Amino acid sequence: MMIESFSPEDTFKAGEQLAKEARPGDIYTLNGDLGVGKTIFTKGMARGLGIEEPVTSPTFTILQEYESGRLPLYHFDVYRIGDPEEMDEIGYEDYFYGQGICLIEWAGLIEELIPAEAIRVSIEKNLQKGLDYRRIRIERGE
Repeated sequence: MMIESFSPEDTFKAGEQLAKEARPGDIYTLNGDLGVGKTIFTKGMARGLGIEEPVTSPTFTILQEYESGRLPLYHFDVYRIGDPEEMDEIGYEDYFYGQGICLIEWAGLIEELIPAEAIRVSIEKNLQKGLDYRRIRIERGE
């Protein structure tokens, strides 16, 4: 599936809609350049799950947990992970194979840990279509 976003609000709404279809145990990978709107998309997913608390990027903490929605949201930002084995220290398997949903920014850095059935979301800019334009691709795993 491909969604065109022409504003941060559109990107937020895309995340919100996707979250309404989320099921326990779903894993979403979220890839895109810095400043492309990954956190805005994540905030939309949180809203779609019924999470009202402020959502921030876990760049320095690696993981933020939000448990107040219809499903828990485990938001990973693995940008600072130097080796996928560092994920063992976090106990990532408890999250990946639990009853919440995981959203993993910069998932390409830990690709070997990502289950084949993960839902892959990529956000790309196209400056020819405007500064706020984003192409959001959603690919369902095997």
